[in-house]
Amino acid sequence: MKNNDRTYLILIAILSVAVPLIVAFLLFVPQTGKLGSVDVTFLPKLHALLNSLTALSLIIGYYNVKNKNIRGHKFAMVTAFTLSAFFLISYVTYHYQAPPTKFGGEGTLKTIYYVILITHIVLAAVIVPLVLLSVYFAASNQINRHRKIARWTFPIWLYVAVTGVVVYFMIAPYYQI
Repeated sequence: MKNNDRTYLILIAILSVAVPLIVAFLLFVPQTGKLGSVDVTFLPKLHALLNSLTALSLIIGYYNVKNKNIRGHKFAMVTAFTLSAFFLISYVTYHYQAPPTKFGGEGTLKTIYYVILITHIVLAAVIVPLVLLSVYFAASNQINRHRKIARWTFPIWLYVAVTGVVVYFMIAPYYQI
């Protein structure tokens, strides 16, 4: 392992632990109103849009790499990474400011919602190091390592992006306006 690799891999490890911990903290210890009267009620819709565009970018990137359009693949994947980064910043901002929303559905719908939500949350934490490693290996031209990790990263990242949209549409009727 090159010294440069070691530095980046340590940074990736730190971020892979810190990001899920910060999100968990905000979910379990709401910070409601810390930004004063800043209105963040529009952010869940933005989150659904960012997740939708991320999923679309991932599919386009996959299509491009399968068709050996490396330039198109890189553009789509940088777009997906950028959208996900904006999502994360917005998501943390929302949960720092807004009160928690409880799902109001019942019966089978409630079970389906929580199965999707729990798998989404767990895989959202898992995807952080996978995305960061995939990006690092691609950027450092370690293509074989990139391919190996991207085989795991792509389906999990796509699942997280798509289920983020599904969760939004399922809970949207219960947001406080």
